Amino acid sequence: MSDGAAGRLIGVGVGPGDPELITLKAVRALGEADVVAFFAKLGNASHARTIAHRHFRAGAVELPLLYPVTTEMPKDEAPYKSAITGFYDASAQAVAAHLDAGRTVAVLSEGDPMFYGSYMHLHVRLADRYDTQVIAGVTGMSGCWSQAGAPIAQGDDVLSVLPGTLAEAELARRLTEADAAVIMKVGRNLPKIRRALQTAGKLERAVYVERGTMSDSHCVPLASRAEGPAPYFAIVLVPGWGGRA
Repeated sequence: MSDGAAGRLIGVGVGPGDPELITLKAVRALGEADVVAFFAKLGNASHARTIAHRHFRAGAVELPLLYPVTTEMPKDEAPYKSAITGFYDASAQAVAAHLDAGRTVAVLSEGDPMFYGSYMHLHVRLADRYDTQVIAGVTGMSGCWSQAGAPIAQGDDVLSVLPGTLAEAELARRLTEADAAVIMKVGRNLPKIRRALQTAGKLERAVYVERGTMSDSHCVPLASRAEGPAPYFAIVLVPGWGGRA
């Protein structure tokens, strides 16, 4: 952190969707922020803003940061890397302009800012130059396993968190080795995830949760879920603890 920076950067976790799962600390920070920045897909409302907007300070400046890429494509593809790197560079510059003007900027993050969150890309670009704080949030995966009533891990269980963008063979290998698993970035990867689970012998244990903790959420055994892709807000759980003493 830099002692000379007048502004203050706050990464604010707002939870997975239920507006009651935002922390008191996050509410206080939003009530004090001069600027509230949030990520969104071009042409779509920000989910994080929808969760937290009621807590913004009156008169706070809103700073939308609009993604140039809207699908879960492999991160090592050149077009993706080029587009997303430029986007995060430009977003950091937009936030830094407010920080240089002495303003407190709260950057919203669905779930927790340091767990698969876009806020991290601003943090690594700005935290060494400005006074920075990160406020933890309830993760999407914990919201989902709580909603599903699925005890996820206990005792010596090893929990693996896997992105659905991994190659099918790699997904199957890691699922075979793990006692319990959470698969993120489901979307159009769901058919591949289903096949990997079948290969690992864990399809019957898998639980599909869509829009976890939100008003229109639901969860079903993945084996009974229809074929085809999933929406963005979907997670697959593979509980490791089956009620063992």
